[in-house]
Amino acid sequence: MKVIAQNRKARHDYFILDTYEAGIKLKGSEIKSIRAGKINIQDSYVTFKSGEAQLIGAHISKFDQSSIFNHDEIRTRTLLLHKSEIRKLSNQVTLDGHSVVPLRVYLKEGLCKVEIALVKGKQTHDKRESLKQRDQEERLKKQLRR
Repeated sequence: MKVIAQNRKARHDYFILDTYEAGIKLKGSEIKSIRAGKINIQDSYVTFKSGEAQLIGAHISKFDQSSIFNHDEIRTRTLLLHKSEIRKLSNQVTLDGHSVVPLRVYLKEGLCKVEIALVKGKQTHDKRESLKQRDQEERLKKQLRR
């Protein structure tokens, strides 16, 4: 498994409740750009329309060696999930007010996969508390090494 892109900001801004692995429907020049590492999922999110999960805001750069029939860099891409997972996630989003964001994009057995997460937004004091906990854990690890 080769990780291509990560959304580290999501782990800072949200509480992660549940994660799912989804395939992504791509064009030929898009997968070539992803294999070259030219993808940004920092400000992207997932919506649910007409029984499909859609990735919005992911930026995949144009492939340099492709022809004039290149892909649009920021377009809505369909995520491939089971219907039961789509139903469960869309109900959580509409009823509980949670969000779904991508955490990372990776290649698994030659296929492009997206790890998406059901998340709940953090307040400012929650962010400070998680930073404090992480700092304490790092200090403890340093002391244990000595």
